[in-house]
Amino acid sequence: MTPVVTSDGHASLSSSDRKTDSSVSGHEPLSWVSFYNVINGNLETTKETRCSINPATEENNPQVPVATQEDVDRAMAAAQKAFKPWAAVPYAERQKAVLAFADGLEAEKEAFSKFLTQEQGKPIHFARMELDAAVAWMRATAALELPVEKTNDGDKEIIVRYTPLGVAVGIVPWNFPILLATGKIAAAIVTGNTIIIKPSPFTPAGGLKLVELAQRYFPPGVVQVLSGDDNLGIWLTYHPTPAKISFTGSTFTGKKVMESASKTLKRVTLELGGKDPAIICEDVDIDDIATFAFLNSGQICFAIKRILVHEKIITKFRDALVKHTKALKVGEGNEEGVFLGPVQNLMQFERVKGFFADIEKDSLKVAVGGKNPGGKGYFITPTIIDQPAEDSRLVVEEPFGPIVPLLSFATDEEAISKANNTFYGLGASIWSGDIARANAIAEKIDAGTVWVNCHFEMDPRMPFGGHKQSGIGNEQGLAGLKSYCNSQTLYLRKISV
Repeated sequence: MTPVVTSDGHASLSSSDRKTDSSVSGHEPLSWVSFYNVINGNLETTKETRCSINPATEENNPQVPVATQEDVDRAMAAAQKAFKPWAAVPYAERQKAVLAFADGLEAEKEAFSKFLTQEQGKPIHFARMELDAAVAWMRATAALELPVEKTNDGDKEIIVRYTPLGVAVGIVPWNFPILLATGKIAAAIVTGNTIIIKPSPFTPAGGLKLVELAQRYFPPGVVQVLSGDDNLGIWLTYHPTPAKISFTGSTFTGKKVMESASKTLKRVTLELGGKDPAIICEDVDIDDIATFAFLNSGQICFAIKRILVHEKIITKFRDALVKHTKALKVGEGNEEGVFLGPVQNLMQFERVKGFFADIEKDSLKVAVGGKNPGGKGYFITPTIIDQPAEDSRLVVEEPFGPIVPLLSFATDEEAISKANNTFYGLGASIWSGDIARANAIAEKIDAGTVWVNCHFEMDPRMPFGGHKQSGIGNEQGLAGLKSYCNSQTLYLRKISV
């Protein structure tokens, strides 16, 4: 697939390159036996391979490539070569290509969902939800317009336009490997950039297959993917070619990405960790708040990580929360009725178990849970700790697993102070029957996204980003698109001739 230059000097995709629903259905289904890097439109393996682990069974997943420095160099060269022709394709044509990719992914939804449960561990119904969200996100991103902004001021006109940066690198974590990859791909390519995706080494195969699918809809070099070992992230972020790094992951690793990117002043978008509070006022009765804390086994950057409850209702609320939490089923993702799958990988499993070790060491009060089930798989029983100290590790750090502290407050001012007492600032929610009160609290919360009487609601048309050490810049919405662009301000003054 190659952009064709028209007589007016613009580029477009030929009619045969424009995919329709019929052409999507006409493709052969993807093979889920072999997995490849994609460089310049070609499926490639490597001399050395590795595999991730199914976190529910501890069995090996399929082998995937381990990219070399030479592979990185070739992918960068292909992305750079593809950039100018792709940037010359009209915006509307790029939108159509993204929409075609979304249609193609939707057609492969069930296969991707089943493999996502195997590789990532999440229950199958949540895997299907991730695929639905990925398709919806791409369609919503493709629907966004990035217009030229014009201001007329007497004898002059001021124009602001947005032009693509060049080659982007998208570094994707293991908690939502398909959704987050598609978000980066759609934003980068609809704005005229090319992108190289680096999936997590814990969930590489799904990302490889996603970009293999993308080759049906984009010219060679526009969307590429490399799987590798611990060297790959360093090679990609230090490489002189990329103009932009979009990273989603831990704050610790985000700082390293920023350091690497600073060598050539690459633009960075960092979507990092959170310690998101839920403030429960005394005029509400929500006993299923645990759903928002334990979804995806607590492995969501903006999941509820601290539950702050008004002291007047904390006993009643705790008892209801315990009852609800006990009813949450833990198990392999294909089992009927499972709500929590395993923690995704051994490294994270050991980290979460370290928080359980603190329960005994610090004599913390367990409201529910508190023990590892044992046996095969990286399973953790959902756990709520009743009013640990404010300076305890569980309150300060992000476990990224199904263990949550329950804390109390007496006044709105105390709730705000406790909510903001963290170096994170990703999200927060306030629950109250008094909307004016909830809004007044929300305005004082130092977080990028605040929900009132809900949590997790996301709109791809709106920006998403963190305050403080939860990130830099925005994904999603026009702000997300502009993060893949240079802005140029043009002053046009009229003169008499």
